[in-house]
Amino acid sequence: MYSDDDLNSAVAAGALSAEAAANFRAHMSAMRALPHASEEDFRLLNSFNDIFVSIGIVILLVALGAIGQALAGVIAPEPLWPDLGVPAFGELSAAQEAAIDAYDAASNRNNAFTALLAGLFVAAAAWPLALFFTAKRRMALPSILLLLAFVGGVFATGMGLVLLTEAGSNENDTLVAVLVAGAALVAAGAAWLHWRRFMVPITVAAGSAAVAGTVLALLAAAIGPDNLSERLVLSLVLVAGLCVFAFAMRWDMSDRARTTRRSDVAFWLHLLAAPMIAHPIFALLGVTDGDNPGVGAAVAVLGAYIAFGLVALATDRRALLVSALAYVLFALTFLFREFGAVELNFALTALVIGSALLSLSAFWQPIRRGVVTLLPSGLQAMLPATEEPAYAPPAGASPA
Repeated sequence: MYSDDDLNSAVAAGALSAEAAANFRAHMSAMRALPHASEEDFRLLNSFNDIFVSIGIVILLVALGAIGQALAGVIAPEPLWPDLGVPAFGELSAAQEAAIDAYDAASNRNNAFTALLAGLFVAAAAWPLALFFTAKRRMALPSILLLLAFVGGVFATGMGLVLLTEAGSNENDTLVAVLVAGAALVAAGAAWLHWRRFMVPITVAAGSAAVAGTVLALLAAAIGPDNLSERLVLSLVLVAGLCVFAFAMRWDMSDRARTTRRSDVAFWLHLLAAPMIAHPIFALLGVTDGDNPGVGAAVAVLGAYIAFGLVALATDRRALLVSALAYVLFALTFLFREFGAVELNFALTALVIGSALLSLSAFWQPIRRGVVTLLPSGLQAMLPATEEPAYAPPAGASPA
């Protein structure tokens, strides 16, 4: 399988003309009856060898993490629960409370060294592996795994350092939030370094997630952890998700034809933004509160899903629809049960949603064309085109 990056590389190397590459894309779009931009191409596998190498990478990194955990057990052994005996009159004595505090401190120290050493070993191994499998072999799935391992390992190392500080064992939640923000910021820096060296498309999304975590942790420290309500946390995550979505659109607008790596970067950013937007909205609507959200909340979920669908059609990205799918399934199941279809509620829900998604996929372009034409012309100029340039066969070429 050849990606747009491969075609662009062939054009840059002179192995393929720009006109031939453009005609190839147009020809494939005509065969599939779908514009190239609407395919949302992203490379996950080059071949089965990607899976084979990925299995080896996972096994190696898990082993290194286990070695780090074992060394942490040597440096800071995991404590045993103290024998407290029988509390007098249902209350703990001073000695018993001191034993529990000592256990907590030793356990925190063990956890800190585990995160520190395991994360350090994984990150230290992920970079040189990426030099071969990403920079040299250009393997898709192994590159994604190594990026996540490197950034995640750096963050785990930072969290280990946070736990080793005095704040990690005390109840100074504000200082802990600041230190967690620092660890997330270091992870964002690691993602930036990885992007500068390897330019794996998912790296920008990983860095954006780290930056979002940094900002959210700093806001939690500024507001005060004790003052954070669930509604406020959901609202902050929603705002962060909208910012990531706007960032994704900036990448999308720089490559409306979706023929460069920028489109792949935007894909992963949309995939990150979607759950950050969908979950807070549906949680604020009360869908996650229990099995009985109420008719009003269920109808609101359907309305929100329709709005997500319009945004997905306009931007030619499907991540929002996928992220919100579980919530709309739950809402429809409740509505069918509420109006008497108890025995068939799940079957009817699956039938409606499955039919709707397949119909939307089959008629994506006509529906999208109708949605985009309703938008202001300035906004239309920023979105992917609704039509693919026509394929111009070379002179003398016989039709397929």
